Amino acid sequence: MKGFFGNLKGDAFGGLTAGIVALPLALAFGVSSGLGPSAGLYGAIFISFFAALFGGTNTQISGPTAPMTAVSMLVIAGLIGASNGDVNKALPAILTVFLLAGLMQIGIGAIGIGKYIRYIPYPVVSGFMTAIGVMILFTQFLPALGYYPKEDETFVNTFKPEAEEVILDKILKDEAGEGILVLEDFKETIKRAENISEDEIHLEAVTLAGNASSGVMGAIRSLPKAISNINYLELILCLVTILIIYGFKRITTAVPSTLIALLAVSGVAYGFGMPYRPIEEIPSGFPKVNISIFSDFSLESLTPYIFTALSLAFLGAIDSLLTSVVADNMTKTKHNPNKELIGQGIGNSVAAIFGGIPGAGATIRTVVNINAGGKTRLSGMIAGLLLLIVLLALGPIASQIPASVLAGILITVGIGVMDYKGLKAIPSIPWVEVAIMLIVLVLSVFWDLVYAVGIGLVLASLMFMKKMGDVTASESKVESLDGFERNNKEKLWKDETNFPKELKEEIFIKHLNGPVFFGFTSELQQLATQIPETASHLILRMDKVPYMDQSGVYTLEEIILGLEQKEIKTHIVGIQKQPLYLAKNIDIIPDLIPESQVFDDFDSCINYLSEKVEDQYEEE
Repeated sequence: MKGFFGNLKGDAFGGLTAGIVALPLALAFGVSSGLGPSAGLYGAIFISFFAALFGGTNTQISGPTAPMTAVSMLVIAGLIGASNGDVNKALPAILTVFLLAGLMQIGIGAIGIGKYIRYIPYPVVSGFMTAIGVMILFTQFLPALGYYPKEDETFVNTFKPEAEEVILDKILKDEAGEGILVLEDFKETIKRAENISEDEIHLEAVTLAGNASSGVMGAIRSLPKAISNINYLELILCLVTILIIYGFKRITTAVPSTLIALLAVSGVAYGFGMPYRPIEEIPSGFPKVNISIFSDFSLESLTPYIFTALSLAFLGAIDSLLTSVVADNMTKTKHNPNKELIGQGIGNSVAAIFGGIPGAGATIRTVVNINAGGKTRLSGMIAGLLLLIVLLALGPIASQIPASVLAGILITVGIGVMDYKGLKAIPSIPWVEVAIMLIVLVLSVFWDLVYAVGIGLVLASLMFMKKMGDVTASESKVESLDGFERNNKEKLWKDETNFPKELKEEIFIKHLNGPVFFGFTSELQQLATQIPETASHLILRMDKVPYMDQSGVYTLEEIILGLEQKEIKTHIVGIQKQPLYLAKNIDIIPDLIPESQVFDDFDSCINYLSEKVEDQYEEE
């Protein structure tokens, strides 16, 4: 306990400072997610406290982050849409997905996958982070202009015909489910259709309008309407917020400029009684457990989102562990990646139970904590407790914050989260890596974040395999010793200098360098065709092959069979443990190559062949 409280003053100041920085961002991310500011605040409280308590990075401050909110926003929008626009109806499923993501994070940490997260290619991370920034920017343009499509009656009315079709389709499906739909008699259908009220049609039209204007493409489509319906007060509040955030940093960085902007603009707007649009009301009192997660649980409704939950879990893992590396560099310590993921998973699970959005380790908040004196996990717990006090004591006051102020804060977050380092490096990095980064960026913004990252990982993996195959192929040659000496493309190995020159036409040597895997199979097949017709024996040197996969060993089998048909005998030298095990397992040895033709060293092989092979091409 002495170690835990050994830096109480520094941890208290660090935690309080980080909590102050987290407050406006938590509210903004909650609004952006679609669940409201309270969901962002709940997430910040519980993730910060429990991730710090159980995590593996002492100075980490956790809570809702831009990447996690962007993916959560898609989950929330999809489930609300599937629930006919009813947030309360969709909430159990939404929180269950978030809970599942947290439990998956615990599992990822428990089985030790955390240490492998660092192998994700930089172009994928860069494209993803820039896409997050672009998405946040586009989705905040409408609230920054004070335009809310679902409240634009002219826009909503355009969806009434489609709304009537949707309602009618529901009636037909209900009747089919009840077994009363008869094609020859639509009396019941007509009766039910006549009972549809204008309010029902309008509500469905509002849902459709909201879906049509959501996301990046929806914001782009709605932008002309927003420009023609600008609320100048909302726009001014948003712009002033942005100016203060960037301008106050030039004065001092000791006080968070985001908090100054939030307090100053909100105070002026509220004090002067401006007719601005406030954020949703934040419920007062301690957050309540959402029993509906368990009572309304439906595996059928959750199944389509299991992959999304897994993606959230991995994204949170990447986000957190990148921040952990930053913390390590600043504090000269070393985090425990698996323990950190378990802590993050516990934090996200608890947050979901209380209705909070998921989060991860937050870089800016962690840096603020360290610079303010935080050194132990107590600092993260204090940050969470501070936010809880704000919720309990200042909830009604926080509910008066203008929505456009949070839009301004999110715009600065969007600008800040983009990977400018990666973008600036485009002219100087290989075109393949640029292509992967841009593909992830474009697909994330205009299609789907989760699938974009998956495609990016697959492409990056394929490119890596291709490069490794090329490297292996460039180092592997099939030439006679005469060829080695003539063009000097590959030097003789030290033990090959005493090779009998009279047998240079009959015996050819093949050097394999590096792993023989599926990325190298085509080159291996091409190399096999280089063996001239004079050869009757091939020495396959595998001294430098540490690993073979199934594709590689089957390709080797095909090559050996092809050489057998040409009456060329293959001899293996120096095969290592793993390739030997695989070759014996699929019966290359001894079915195709007898064990008498497998040698530990080159000298043994040459002594054997000198007795077996006669010079057929004597020089005149």
